Amino acid sequence: MATLILVRHGRSTANTSGVLAGRTPGIALDERGAAQAAALPGRLADVPLAVAVSSPLQRCRETLRPLLDARPDLPLHVEDRINECDYGDWSGRKLAELNDEPLMEVVQAHASAAAFPGGESMRAMQNRAVEAVRDWNARIEAEHGEDACYLMCSHGDIVKSLVADALGLHLDLFQRVHVDPCSVTVIRYTRLRPFLLRLGDTGDFAGFAPRERPGDAGAAEVGGGAGAP
Repeated sequence: MATLILVRHGRSTANTSGVLAGRTPGIALDERGAAQAAALPGRLADVPLAVAVSSPLQRCRETLRPLLDARPDLPLHVEDRINECDYGDWSGRKLAELNDEPLMEVVQAHASAAAFPGGESMRAMQNRAVEAVRDWNARIEAEHGEDACYLMCSHGDIVKSLVADALGLHLDLFQRVHVDPCSVTVIRYTRLRPFLLRLGDTGDFAGFAPRERPGDAGAAEVGGGAGAP
């Protein structure tokens, strides 16, 4: 079946301000995020892409704009099922204050039981994203052949949940996966099993340097975090 190139959107203004954006409209890439997006066409220059598929949110569309400018013949499709998790009443709130919510412990350790007030459950988020990928895999293979590659631009928790599915990990373990802004994750799907070929690849190792981290250093950043400073 097809090979999926998963791109998390570039760094956004919400990432740098420590806000859980969710589906809040008007969240754009910041200056670093725009630079990350501008570098994406060069990073993917050797990869033939059948189509590009995007979350409907602005930050994903902005991430793909340079790639689409560089490849004017590359079709773009908007896919609602890879939209950001609906964090409901948590959307737009500071992550620092959300860390004190009792639900955050569930999000970290028992994600399959976590449902955001006024929003969706993490289980529902993963289910719709996996369904979207399965449908697109079949479509890409039927239209472009089993060796075709295609790209999806989505969000941190979506990418992590798709990686967990590909590896056969329970959703409760998906917070052990980390993907930085504008990182590239590659999954090759076959008839019997998926293969994870790349995970969160940015080509930048600055993020591994020791630095002070706020809050619990063992906790995953809901929404995906801002990446290297």
